[in-house]
Amino acid sequence: MVRRILLVGLVLVTGACSGVPDPIPPTTPPPTASPTSTTTSGPDQATTTTVLAATSLTPADPSTTVVATTGQAPADTTPEPTTTTATTALAPLERLRYEEVATVGYPIHAEPYPGSDRMAIASKEGTIWLWDEAGIDPVPLLDITDRVLDRGEQGLLGLAFAPGYPESRRLFVHYTARDGDTVLAEFVEQGGRADPESGTVIWRTPQPAANHNGGMIMFGPDGYLYMGLGDGGGAGDRYGHGQNDRSPLGALLRFDVSEPGLAIPAAGNPFPAPEVWAIGLRNPWRFTIDEPSGTIIIADVGQNLFEEVSLAPVEAAGLNYGWPITEGLHCFDPPSGCDASGLTLPVVEVPHTDSGTCSITGGVVYRGSAIPELAGHYLFSDYCGGYLRSFPVGESFDDPLDWTDQLGNAGQVVAFGTDHAGEVYVLTAAGSVLLLVAERG
Repeated sequence: MVRRILLVGLVLVTGACSGVPDPIPPTTPPPTASPTSTTTSGPDQATTTTVLAATSLTPADPSTTVVATTGQAPADTTPEPTTTTATTALAPLERLRYEEVATVGYPIHAEPYPGSDRMAIASKEGTIWLWDEAGIDPVPLLDITDRVLDRGEQGLLGLAFAPGYPESRRLFVHYTARDGDTVLAEFVEQGGRADPESGTVIWRTPQPAANHNGGMIMFGPDGYLYMGLGDGGGAGDRYGHGQNDRSPLGALLRFDVSEPGLAIPAAGNPFPAPEVWAIGLRNPWRFTIDEPSGTIIIADVGQNLFEEVSLAPVEAAGLNYGWPITEGLHCFDPPSGCDASGLTLPVVEVPHTDSGTCSITGGVVYRGSAIPELAGHYLFSDYCGGYLRSFPVGESFDDPLDWTDQLGNAGQVVAFGTDHAGEVYVLTAAGSVLLLVAERG
């Protein structure tokens, strides 16, 4: 059973936590209601949060007829909320299914390739491929396999195109160097390909271990580049980075990369380590920034008991997500009686006893038009669990919805992606790129 909180945005926990609370019994999604003030509980403490109304959504409810809005997002940017130009009544949703559209070696990220109708798919070994309905272009956009250490949790871990990419042709990657260091590098595309020799290392830090290297990089609405890094590896925050605000590890970083060849700590970063925007993360393998709701959503991989999803306003500086004081909604170090004052607790917690869960994989917010039943829902999975679950961002919710009975188990899910239209793709370690498709009666 998923442990969850009904909330919108940020929860600041006060008081102390001790022990593991009993699981919350299963309930159905709440009906439409007016905004209310609700008391939510973490480990042996409570905080009052205002929650918004939510319209219940039942997976594969064939009695529901939805109205979709039609419109088109620009091809060279992440889609904004769809502008209503006409309405089309869609047949009832019968089920969701996966459609395999491509296979590549260990895909870790997919996003629109700006200025075209293609998508860029990054593979962990160090290659960025371009894909469209005709298939994978056999000549990659970028190949840096010769400088990437592809081992376990290490490899090419993140990709982001600069704002205004069709003009600047600047792209950024996060990868593990051959010596194990974390590297943030910039490349420039020319003539449809990015020459590896055009690369400039703009930021680098050593890693004490081969795991918990984090991975995701993404531009925020402020134009800064965000980067998630884990606590340096081992177990139990062995190297003491989680609560160390002078370390870039176990943190969400924020850079100003507006000047080519440079990564400057962004103005307003609030910690002694100048790159750091938020601390207290164990291994934020994937996060997303949902511009329509102004929300940053982090899927942070847990230790032995709990996985978590945390949510906060993207402009909220200086947050502490709790690791290793807490794991999910529970004390970790110390195992009881921990002081959780000022920590940001997750909105969703998934215990390892739930469906084989072992390592959470986030996650994107659905902003497409083909499946309006999922509009505004954050979708996530798990490397071992292989399920697909969702919850609405910015609305109250009970348990996340589980779509796995319809879709089947995708296997080892390692990442999500979206295309120019905002449709969602699920990526697996086996190499499958799976499009989420609606079947209607």
